[in-house]
Amino acid sequence: MSFYDSLLEQTRAERDYLLGAPIIQQAMAGTVALPSYVAFLGEAYHHVKHTVPLLMACGARLPERLEWLREAIAEYIEEEYGHQEWVLNDIRACGADAEAVRAGTPKLATELMVSYVYDRIARHNPVSFFGMVQVLEGTSIALATQVAGIIQDRLQLPAKAFSYLSSHGSLDLEHIELLKGLMNRLEEPADQAAVVHTAKVVYRLYGEMFRSLPLASGERP
Repeated sequence: MSFYDSLLEQTRAERDYLLGAPIIQQAMAGTVALPSYVAFLGEAYHHVKHTVPLLMACGARLPERLEWLREAIAEYIEEEYGHQEWVLNDIRACGADAEAVRAGTPKLATELMVSYVYDRIARHNPVSFFGMVQVLEGTSIALATQVAGIIQDRLQLPAKAFSYLSSHGSLDLEHIELLKGLMNRLEEPADQAAVVHTAKVVYRLYGEMFRSLPLASGERP
């Protein structure tokens, strides 16, 4: 079994926990409300804005034996730069206050997720960052494009309110293939273990983020 396939297998329970979040079930069923979608975009902004800084932090701390991975990170940075502004544009297209989101603070689960990955890079193993990549991009290809269409149909929003979800559904299909290749080149057991452990924790925290969002009924999960 390749390491990437092993990574998927070892994180199955945590992935199921994320996908079982009530708001994801509402979105798939077409019962999601506008405040739920806007709240999701707000949390997306607060973690997407850290993508490039996390990539930079990871690349700066990689050992020379992983120079090939640093090269991939350099390309990744160019592709990911500025995506947080896409999220803010979507918020504006929903009629919400994007600048209030920019100036605001994330929910606890979002803040902990980002902080945890910074900490793993700084104090443990910089390769840990790719555990977060697996969670975010794996979830994106599983849900983003499909959910964007369902939500747009349900809420009758313009296409420009879905630039983040729609673009990442297709873009992350390419990225996940790149990720597979990179992860399958990791040979050190310590590097592999760092990715798996980080993915497990991030799946849980990302799942908590989704569970913190308001449901269509107005109830909390």
